[in-house]
Amino acid sequence: MTIRRRSLIAMLAAGSAALAFPFAARADSTLDEVKKRGTLRVGVTQAPPWYSKDPTTGDWSSGLGVFMGKAMAQLLGVKFEPVEVSWGNAIAALQANKIDLMFVLDATSERKQAIDFPETPLFWYSLAVLARDDLPVKAWEDLNKPGLRISCAQATTIDTFLTAHTPKADIQRFPDNVEAIAAFQSGRVDAVAMFHPPLLAARQKLGKGKVLVPTPPELAATSVGVRKGDTAFVAWVDKTIAGYYQSGQTEKWYEQAVSDFGLDPKSVPPIMKEMFQS
Repeated sequence: MTIRRRSLIAMLAAGSAALAFPFAARADSTLDEVKKRGTLRVGVTQAPPWYSKDPTTGDWSSGLGVFMGKAMAQLLGVKFEPVEVSWGNAIAALQANKIDLMFVLDATSERKQAIDFPETPLFWYSLAVLARDDLPVKAWEDLNKPGLRISCAQATTIDTFLTAHTPKADIQRFPDNVEAIAAFQSGRVDAVAMFHPPLLAARQKLGKGKVLVPTPPELAATSVGVRKGDTAFVAWVDKTIAGYYQSGQTEKWYEQAVSDFGLDPKSVPPIMKEMFQS
C-alpha cells in the first residue's frame, strides 16, 4: 500500500468517525453560543398571559415567558432576543438553531424524541371551568348533577375526566376548544371545562363567567423546550427555573402578566402546585 493510499484511507476513516458524533457534540454548547452572540433567543407567540406583544410599539413587553426570558438573559449577561414562532413550529425552530428555548411546551413523550426538557416543571396547569356567574361550584361533585350542561373538546383527557367524575351531568362534546367556548358564550351550556390557560383568554374576551378550579384539583405540568443533546444547557435551565419557582417569582411574573392582560390575578387559578386546595 502506498503512502498516498494509506493517507486517503485515514482521511476517509476520520470523516466517518466525525459523522458518527452528533452535531451538538462537535459544536459550541448553547451557553457558549449565547455568550458569543450576546443574546438569548426565546421563542415567542402572541398568547397572553405567556407572551404578549404591545401592538402600538411592536415590543414583547409582557407575559410570563417574556419576563422569565429577560431575567435569564440578564443572568447570562446578554440581551433578550424574542424570535416569533408558532406553537406548531417551535420544535423545528429549536432543531434548526433559530431559538435557544421555548417556554410553556408540555414535555410529551413524542416531543422528547425531538427536543430535551429540564427535569423541573416550569409550572402547573389546572383543569378548570368557566362557569356562569350565578353557578355555585366548589367541587367537581357540584357539577355532577342531572340537567347541568358542561361543554368540552371531544376525545381529550378533559372529556375522559368529565365522563368519570361528572357522569350525571349533560356533557356536550365539541370538535375543539373554540366551539366548546362558543357553546358557553351562547348560553347553550352552564360551564365549559378545559385546562385553565385558554379559559383566561375566553373570560377576558367574553366579559362574563368565572374561572374556577373545582376540588380535588386535577393538575398537569408544563415545561421549557431546548435543543437536544446539550446536557449543560439543560442543567442550567433546570436549576434556573427551579429557583424561580421555589422563590415564588414564577407565580409573581404570572400574576403580573394576568394583570397586564386585564384580569384580576385573584380571580384566576394560580400556577404553583402548592397553592391549590386538595
